[in-house]
Amino acid sequence: MRPPQLTEEFADAIPGVLLDAMGVRAPLTRFDTVIMGWDTYTLDPSNPNPYPHLRQIVASSREREVHEGIEVTSDPVARVRESKAEDGAGIYLCGGGGLAGTLIEEIDRLVLKRNPLAFGDGIPLFGHAPYRPVRFDPVGVRVFGSGVVVEEYVRAPEEAA
Repeated sequence: MRPPQLTEEFADAIPGVLLDAMGVRAPLTRFDTVIMGWDTYTLDPSNPNPYPHLRQIVASSREREVHEGIEVTSDPVARVRESKAEDGAGIYLCGGGGLAGTLIEEIDRLVLKRNPLAFGDGIPLFGHAPYRPVRFDPVGVRVFGSGVVVEEYVRAPEEAA
């Protein structure tokens, strides 16, 4: 029995150029929207449309020029709330911890991917968000053929006061 492949389960979260290179089609069963900060969006300037298979939202505090069809928002919390109220698959939060820290109250599920590589300092998971414990319960851990480990957690129910 072969181990599960990351590209099968998480194809929706793979940039379009990589999907094309691998000959993989995103099924849009896990995500139909991606939200990312400006730094993540501009990580590869040669690819101004990184996730053409998803609705793309870029969070930025100022007006920006982006590829046609990509939305820019200065209020990512409100925009994520709107998206969550719509029918559809999930929202993929792509990128660094700053945006994750801003959106922590809207995160229902954490999918943490650990690669078998060390890069040094890294990026804090929730940026510089103020200290406020938010509990998540583990729902699964998978090891993929590449050595990548994916851990999934869901937001714990609010405890009665």
